[in-house]
Amino acid sequence: MLEGMNRRSFLQTAALGGAGLLARAQSGHDMSAEIAEYGKPVFDLHKFSSTPIKIASIELLQAGKIYLLRTRSTDGAEGIIQCKDIADYIPILAHRVMPHFLNQDARDLEHLVDEVYVTNSNYKLAGQEFWCPVAYVEQSLFDLMGKTLKKPASELMGGAIRKEIPVYLSGSARELPADDEVGIYIRGVEYTGAKAVKFKIGGRMSDNHDATPGRTDRILELAHEKLASKGITLMADANGSYDAKNAIAMGKRLQEMKYLWFEEPCPWEELSETKKVADALDMKIAFGEQNSSLWQFQWIVDNKVADVVQPDLNYGGGFIRAARVARMARKAGMWIAPHDTQTGAASVNILNFAATTPNIAPFMEYVWRAPAKKDSWYTPNFEIKNGVIALPPGPGFGLQFDADYLKKAVNIPLK
Repeated sequence: MLEGMNRRSFLQTAALGGAGLLARAQSGHDMSAEIAEYGKPVFDLHKFSSTPIKIASIELLQAGKIYLLRTRSTDGAEGIIQCKDIADYIPILAHRVMPHFLNQDARDLEHLVDEVYVTNSNYKLAGQEFWCPVAYVEQSLFDLMGKTLKKPASELMGGAIRKEIPVYLSGSARELPADDEVGIYIRGVEYTGAKAVKFKIGGRMSDNHDATPGRTDRILELAHEKLASKGITLMADANGSYDAKNAIAMGKRLQEMKYLWFEEPCPWEELSETKKVADALDMKIAFGEQNSSLWQFQWIVDNKVADVVQPDLNYGGGFIRAARVARMARKAGMWIAPHDTQTGAASVNILNFAATTPNIAPFMEYVWRAPAKKDSWYTPNFEIKNGVIALPPGPGFGLQFDADYLKKAVNIPLK
């Protein structure tokens, strides 16, 4: 242990995913400012209740392809959220994450999220497979606390600054020809009133190759003709398709076409390559959906690797850690626009974060599909009207789950 660094300070430093910070401390760099900053809570949960909210149980439920995580307090309150990708991470949830939160005081949530990272050397698992289970427990506990205290979760997170969230349509998987892809979003804009759309360009981690020959050129041509010309704001996401040289060339085209931002131009691990692109262009670079290390986010912000930071609310460990990234970005005058691939009941995540974060980008990501039958197992159904989605009222996240649906859900044994 470093001289002069107590256990709490060490946990705060380690929770950054922070070999970098630790190295700076060992080299004699004065760590007091960094430790004080990262140790500063983003949410003051104790002020809402003078009595503990003890976590009595954590359950994983499955209904067909849908997974739900339910927490209960010793007083009988419940928090329920929809999960994404948890089927791949059940052993980590059961063996590494749940035991840390059980029987604890939910008001200590921020400290629990930090501490679980270093408990039992969990930091060795750091990445999406570890932070997703942490995020689902954290999100469910925000719902539980809101219901216990009869307050919206947004109030626990500092209060809603906005009650309607402007969204941009996304969701392309590069499977359709360019004409069909643009056609979907033309209909999407007409149906939802959305004012912004993001297209996938390149081929996804493709070493400069297009998904199919000429697809990106055709997308740019049609999107400009059919959408931008009518006042729709456009964004482009390369999913790491290009090296720096080709990304700069593509970025200059997007810049001329007045795209709002160019997302993940280079492979996500290659921060220095993405920085070259950001340095060469005048337009905004958006980046960060794959990153889960708070140290890396601080490096991205400090070195201007991006202008819009995009932590995923699940991959990065939940609301608390994303709020810390938002604080970093806010101090640097940057937007935050979390990556989002969830719809339906899971939409409460992106809506609550956007509602409570001052430096949120003008639009939040929302995966859009052609209109389908509404889900009947929860209310409200989240609809885009005039380009916005309303933040649901009510305690917790404001979701009501159908009782019969929950009864039919299978409680997955976690051993």
